[in-house]
Amino acid sequence: METKHTFCRICESSCGLEVDIDNGQIENIRPNKSHIGTLGFSCMKGLYQHKMYDSGDRLTHPLKRQGDSFVEISWEQAFKEIGANVKRQRKVSKQSTAMYVGTAAGFSILHPIFAEGFMQGLESHNIYSSSTQDCANRFASAAEMYGFPFFQPFVDLDNVECMLVIGTNPVVSKWTFLQVAHPVKRLKELKARGAKTIFIDPRLTESAKVGTEHHFIRPNTDVFFFLSFLNEIFANHAIDTQHIQQHMTGLESLRELSQDWTPEKAFEVTNIPADEMRDIVNTFVTANGAAIVTGTGLGMGKNGTLSHWLAECINAITGNLDRKGGTLVGRGIFDFPEFARKNDLFMRSKRSRIGGFRELNGGFPGGILADEILTPGTDQIKSLFVTGGNPLLTMANGERLKKAFESLEMLVVTDIYMNETASMADYVLPATSPLQRPDLPFIFPLFLGMQSKPYLAATDAIVPIQGEQKDEATIYFELAKACGVSLFNNKGLQIALRAMEQGNRLTSMGKNTGIPQKFILDLMLRLSKNGSFKSVAAQPDGKPLGGAIPGDFLSTRPLFDDRKIRLAPSEFIAEAHHLNDIFNAEKATQASGQLRLISKRVHSTHNSWTQNVEELTNGRHNQTNYLYLHPLDAEAKGVQNGDPVDVESTAGKVRLPVKLSSDLMPGTAAMQHGWGHQQAKGLSVASKLSGVNVNILASDGPENIEKISGMVHLTGIPVSVNRATGDIDSGSWSGITETI
Repeated sequence: METKHTFCRICESSCGLEVDIDNGQIENIRPNKSHIGTLGFSCMKGLYQHKMYDSGDRLTHPLKRQGDSFVEISWEQAFKEIGANVKRQRKVSKQSTAMYVGTAAGFSILHPIFAEGFMQGLESHNIYSSSTQDCANRFASAAEMYGFPFFQPFVDLDNVECMLVIGTNPVVSKWTFLQVAHPVKRLKELKARGAKTIFIDPRLTESAKVGTEHHFIRPNTDVFFFLSFLNEIFANHAIDTQHIQQHMTGLESLRELSQDWTPEKAFEVTNIPADEMRDIVNTFVTANGAAIVTGTGLGMGKNGTLSHWLAECINAITGNLDRKGGTLVGRGIFDFPEFARKNDLFMRSKRSRIGGFRELNGGFPGGILADEILTPGTDQIKSLFVTGGNPLLTMANGERLKKAFESLEMLVVTDIYMNETASMADYVLPATSPLQRPDLPFIFPLFLGMQSKPYLAATDAIVPIQGEQKDEATIYFELAKACGVSLFNNKGLQIALRAMEQGNRLTSMGKNTGIPQKFILDLMLRLSKNGSFKSVAAQPDGKPLGGAIPGDFLSTRPLFDDRKIRLAPSEFIAEAHHLNDIFNAEKATQASGQLRLISKRVHSTHNSWTQNVEELTNGRHNQTNYLYLHPLDAEAKGVQNGDPVDVESTAGKVRLPVKLSSDLMPGTAAMQHGWGHQQAKGLSVASKLSGVNVNILASDGPENIEKISGMVHLTGIPVSVNRATGDIDSGSWSGITETI
């Protein structure tokens, strides 16, 4: 038995781990108690991740569809046939080939880089990612306010005196983008030193229970909360005028926008009384360091982009941006924003064929992918590559997307499992797991310094590759070659990578064929003057780094010519002019008595990934997802715990059992996402569980997407709830889904 050190790559926390290995098999994973950044913490998903990677369901060989089944083929055959199809289609349209990049790709450093390089080599801008399901609102706001989508200010947790938390539940889901390990401990530390942590949420979340204060808010009304917050700030002259004049533009437009949105008016839809609203604002503006923290719950609702923009504006005009105890902007191992500016990365201005949506963060809205496939015409998508994601389960209106996938000429999926999307593929390419490859932290801590406890880490592969699995960097390098193109459309780079691959083959005596990942990671560290890969990996507790510095951002770093922040981007102001109509529609919807469905996370599962781990789904309450209702709403519907109900939206209908929760605001329902794996061909545990896909209830298509960010609405969905007819045993019942 030997013990190796690594770090988790399931979420932003990247917790340090100790792993016991016997004969190449992981026997146990535990937190690294000495790690300087992650504080001896790991969640249960991280501690059982080897059960996911060691599963007998793991893909080990390339597969090709033959009728309704799959046969193993060689990598040579897979690359040759896929390449021939792409070459043929590119003769008609270079845009006929598209890619969907899922969340799992983002938590490794080389995977998204090589996937992007492959698409640039194909000269196709048809890239779609999971960001437009949960976080593109943040990228849109940063691009327009700061000049770069990856400028993401984060709370100075060690010094903040008032933290206003809206639309995020870090105790369960961790922080959005920011690396914060052991969130319960960090929230308790804030309370112990007298800081205020105020949660605004339709549910009394696990995090709110650790905080100092909680206020219910009706789903989809956050934008009106922030408008009234601004109104109160201006009414009390609680702005840093000198700071604004020096570093910002657009204040008067912001003042004009908020002038009619009093706390009394906002109360009509938010349900937050005016006096409570004024108390919240007063606590915020009188603190010596305050920050508004938002997350995916905010972005996935209606008007999530305008909401996040207004939150950023509040942080800025109250003098809390770039301030000790407020929000900070970190620096990575090199000047990534300046590098991106010089090389035109993430700043392209293409428009989508359907809906005319702008390219954001290198991609288009996932909510129009089905339309782009199903709508005939020039540049219609004919082939799709899916990497690190399961869009059939995670995107809006999955049943319609399934029909679109069925119409494709070629679907290629790179994954570790035969999940729902892979089950529809023409070719399935087996990838390595995070524990089978060397790595550095993902882009936000590494390139942007988004860490509450700054450190640098590196990890070797700690277990061997099984069968013929390949890492994604090698897969997309080989696919580029097979398609007759060069990564990043750069022949010199392709030649250099080929030489590296051949050298890797020789030095490993043919045992390790592929891109020399460790060499590339080592080069990345050396060029950024952070030592060698070996030296960093030799510090398993993390290599300490300097943190974000207050006052470092505003004067020199925004990427506009005048280096000033744009408080009132014209597109945002134009969209905000529709808010009166939205406000009136919201009042009418609330008067109808229709419930609003929000998303809910649980400790034991993560997105759609971990339901195939028996240890995480073996509890009595982990066999299905539930519709959570407040007892008053359940009584009005005539249902009790365990009763099956039909939940219907304009997009679809699902059936699942009820669970009562007084933590919910009356009028609000909640459901966990990531369930409904019954149709997957290769998930032996998950396919036997109950549960339904909540995203069937979400609408896709250009008319249902936020114009600025391309976000679909996956929370705050208006639904009707009725007891299902018939006597159904919810303990063995597997649910139904229906597209409307």
